[in-house]
Amino acid sequence: MLDVSIVNVALPTIQTSLHASSLGLQLLVAGYTLTFGLTLVASGRLGDAGYRRQLLLGGLVLFVAASLAAALAPNELFLVIARLIQGAAAGVVNPQGMGLVQQVFRRDERGRAFGFNGAVIGLSNTIGPVLGGVIIFLTGTVSGWRWVFGVSVPIALIILAFAWRLVPAQEKQDRRHVSLDGGGLLVITLTTLALMFPFVTTTGVGDNPNRWWSLAVAGLGIVVLYFVERRVKSRGGSVIVDMSVLNERSFRNGTALGVAYFAGLNSVALIVTLFLQEGLKFPALQAGLVTAPFAVGSAFVAVRAGKLVMRYGRPLVVGGLIVACVGIGAASLIAYLYAHGTHLPGGVGIYIAAAMLVAGCGSGSVLSPNLTLTMQNVPVPKAGVSSSMMQVGQRLGSAIGISIALSVYYSVVASGGTAAEAAHRTLTITLGFFGVALLVALFDSLQRRRLGIALPTKSGRH
Repeated sequence: MLDVSIVNVALPTIQTSLHASSLGLQLLVAGYTLTFGLTLVASGRLGDAGYRRQLLLGGLVLFVAASLAAALAPNELFLVIARLIQGAAAGVVNPQGMGLVQQVFRRDERGRAFGFNGAVIGLSNTIGPVLGGVIIFLTGTVSGWRWVFGVSVPIALIILAFAWRLVPAQEKQDRRHVSLDGGGLLVITLTTLALMFPFVTTTGVGDNPNRWWSLAVAGLGIVVLYFVERRVKSRGGSVIVDMSVLNERSFRNGTALGVAYFAGLNSVALIVTLFLQEGLKFPALQAGLVTAPFAVGSAFVAVRAGKLVMRYGRPLVVGGLIVACVGIGAASLIAYLYAHGTHLPGGVGIYIAAAMLVAGCGSGSVLSPNLTLTMQNVPVPKAGVSSSMMQVGQRLGSAIGISIALSVYYSVVASGGTAAEAAHRTLTITLGFFGVALLVALFDSLQRRRLGIALPTKSGRH
């Protein structure tokens, strides 16, 4: 998750060092989340079948290799390919942790476990620009971006050592034979690629309008996937996408909320970082430090929220989204005031940092509680694939949000606008994503109250 955002502060130096195009920069950020999502479902299915240890270890090895390749990349194309492989490896690793939480912890314990999990995800997503800024400060602006990718190597190796020691291997007799449903896997892969293609290739400058026709192909793919999976299931096969979990309201609503939330979440730090570096000429380290309060607020609140969700449920998420919207709205307003020449005592950076702190505190009340509520009634045997389906939605939302944010930002700049004007417009769009997540949370809260859906009790009953 750290690699989702650590590259943010390195984009200007990569552009200078490798003469990278806008499309290349787009793929470095959004392409990573795309390939991340493509491998999630299959690896989640195999994890449920008893291969979590193998997938976790193998995925980490591939992640180390891809990170090293990215650090040594001689040109833009090599770097993009390494980055896409890195994302695919992350997609293999990620659902194994989520599946283990669902498998090992009882229902009354999962809130706390997901709370720590949410804190790590939130901290990793938002600490990236800070760590990236520190690395570039220490290693220089010429080759510092290489160390931004290279830092993943020792981190992943440490995790690999712990995983080798702590993650138990299942006995062969405990493993279930699983069919990967090749037809379903092929259809969902092509559908995802068709859905994402126009977004990850949108740069805001000279884009081919015909690229949007791929959305029609994606729509057709969804229809084909439905019938393919229904046919496989009717024959007693193991489907790659288990549509039955979508019948569970908490899972369906929580997944939809996550798509909208992640569309905005990963765009905020990216756009603020670009504004600080390109508009205010902040060095990478200073830009990272300004966004750091988001990470601090999010991590601090997430751990506490993981416990409070058992008491307050979905209203806790509603409150968090409202606070996050206030913070993002404030950041957008600050960019607007700066763009129109308003003098802000003490400098823009301190106000952006305060807005990031508010947004981070609100965000911390969203991620871990939503994980708990979304997975609340999912059976343990379906934990891995359900987690993967949920995260595919999050990765798609993230890739779409990042692509839209970057294309809007660069199109405003290309048309003669300032970085502040571009940041204001883009953050307003990001605020819209959070608004959609808020509407879903309100709908789910009202639906839970109307249907009398209870929270897990300490005894594990509902």
